[in-house]
Formats: sequence, structure tokens, C-alpha cells
Amino acid sequence: MKVYTKTGDEGQTSLVGGKRVSKCCDRLESYGTVDELNSHIGVLLTYCREQKDKHFLQGVQGNLFVVGGCLATETSPDANRPGMQVTKEMVEELEHEIDRIEALVPPLRFFILPGGSSAASYAHVCRTVCRRAERQIFRLAESECHVDACLTSYVNRLSDYFFVLARKLNQDEGTADIAWSSR
Repeated sequence: MKVYTKTGDEGQTSLVGGKRVSKCCDRLESYGTVDELNSHIGVLLTYCREQKDKHFLQGVQGNLFVVGGCLATETSPDANRPGMQVTKEMVEELEHEIDRIEALVPPLRFFILPGGSSAASYAHVCRTVCRRAERQIFRLAESECHVDACLTSYVNRLSDYFFVLARKLNQDEGTADIAWSSR
């Protein structure tokens, strides 16, 4: 099977199920941004030192394939398709990891600027791309179709995770968070 099909040369592509849609529709913007986030996570992984962080991020990458698959499917995924839905347990797993990391870093007492170590800076890039994906997903939900509440919760928590991960990565590197000042 060839990588190129030539079926998208006219600005259309197929959803899961075969329906043809514009490459610039809200649905494609949604799962395309999720795909972009997944690629950024791949870069973030190259900066992470701790195996626990790497393992968790690789799990997130797998979960984002599920998110993208749900968004690329015109109708809600069949409830009998195990592993192809964003679940409450996936959201809870993110919440537990956020709580674990927050227990490791000092309480936040000021607004921080994105930056610090290379790893933390890239976690902030992931956070902002995740927020953009979330906006695109809600745009899709408002314009075209129902989007499952667990999926939107997962993406929302994921951006929170990247924020606390950035703080932890700075701490791991011995780099202070950069306090914002209004001057």
C-alpha cells in the first residue's frame, strides 16, 4: 500500500466511514490539531529524563490516537468497540497524575511565564497547542455534531497536566519558574 493516494489533491479527504469532507472543515481542524499536539509530545519526550514522565506521556500519545479517531468519525463510535472511546477512567488517570505532580512542586503563588528549562518550555508549547485543540473541538461541537463529554474533559485536563508537568520539569532541572511581573 502506498503512502500517497492522490484522493486529497482537490482539497477533500475521507472521514472514518468514508464520507468525503473539506480539508479545512471544523472536524479536520479538530483532529489535525490533536495530531499536531501528539507530534509536539514526541519532541517533549526527547527532553524528558524521568522514565515515569516518559511512560505517562507515551500513554497520552496513545490516548490522543483515540481522541483523534473519535473526532475523525462522523457518528459516535460504537459503544461495543473497546479502546476506541475516551473514558471517564482516562480523565481520572490524568487527574491523578496532576495531583501527584502538584504534590512534588511548591504551591503556585504567582503567575508564571512559559519557559525555564528546555523541557519545561516545550511542555508549555504542548499546553498551548492542547488549548487550541480544545477550542477547535468546541467549535466542532457548536457547529456540526455532538462531542462526548469525556473527550472534552480529557483534552481540558491534558492542558492542565502540561502546565504542572512544566513546573515539575523546571524543578527537576533546578530551574526556577519565571515569575510574571507587570513592571
